[in-house]
Amino acid sequence: MNHAQWKTRRTRRLLGETVEESPAYTEAGYAFALGQAVFDRRAEIGLSQAELARRAGMTQPQISTIEGGDSVPTLPLLTRLAKALDASLTIDLDGDSSAFVFTAHGSERTHEGAEPRSSPSGGRSPAA
Repeated sequence: MNHAQWKTRRTRRLLGETVEESPAYTEAGYAFALGQAVFDRRAEIGLSQAELARRAGMTQPQISTIEGGDSVPTLPLLTRLAKALDASLTIDLDGDSSAFVFTAHGSERTHEGAEPRSSPSGGRSPAA
């Protein structure tokens, strides 16, 4: 095949052709998406890589490696990162797509089917 006949994955997908992705390609996509989520949250709260590393018990080069998508952290490390970023981490891995979302602690979270919490008095002030 010469280069004139070569098509990118994106082009083949847009043309409706079947595109098989290797496990390594998929894992690289996960690592990149996670790295972007770490970067976005770190920037949102105004931390340097060095400060995030200090909070998470890591080194600045380790944070750089994660943000660059060159590493897939373990679950204990993800837990430390979430704590250092003062957030919870939601991971959604679905065959064709993935999402890594850090949600700041204290922000409103709605769980499907969950009833809102109320105070012991039911959240109402006594009638006058």
